Amino acid sequence: MAVRSRTLWFAALAVLAGLAVLLAVLFALREQDDPGQPYIEFAGGGFIFNYNIASATYGFIARVVRRVPPGTILEAEFEDPAGGPPLVVRGVAGVYAQQFRFESPPLEGVEAHRDYRVELRLIDPGDGALMAAYSRTFRSDLDQDMLPAAPATIAPTYRPSPESGVPPHGGDERAGDAPAR
Repeated sequence: MAVRSRTLWFAALAVLAGLAVLLAVLFALREQDDPGQPYIEFAGGGFIFNYNIASATYGFIARVVRRVPPGTILEAEFEDPAGGPPLVVRGVAGVYAQQFRFESPPLEGVEAHRDYRVELRLIDPGDGALMAAYSRTFRSDLDQDMLPAAPATIAPTYRPSPESGVPPHGGDERAGDAPAR
């Protein structure tokens, strides 16, 4: 009986050791990058017309598909609707980054139904070598001339702008601005 319990004990140890090796292999495979996959993919984006501050921008979200090494420089280049040089925005990849958000500076000259190109480059921080580049276009459904000439409000508090002609305390009882009684 002692031989049988010793055999079962060794069999149980062998199964546990096998499971430990299998888990270690699966964990190691999980950490490996598939060089055939892109680092990122565009997950969304478009134009933002903020009527309150009379501003137009465009931007995008890039979702991580394959691990981006920490410290990688991400450089987004936006086509300038006004025809000037490309607008460049930079960021740096963090350790656990799952997505990156880029937005252009305020724009001039956005035309409806015209494609505007964006390029995202991943640059090695050590030697400055280009690791990957991705591009796509975005299209606005609106012309920028639909925005007011001057901001209607002053951000970030969204107080009425002096140029808007709206008094600071409009007194509109429907809006809850009625004086206390």
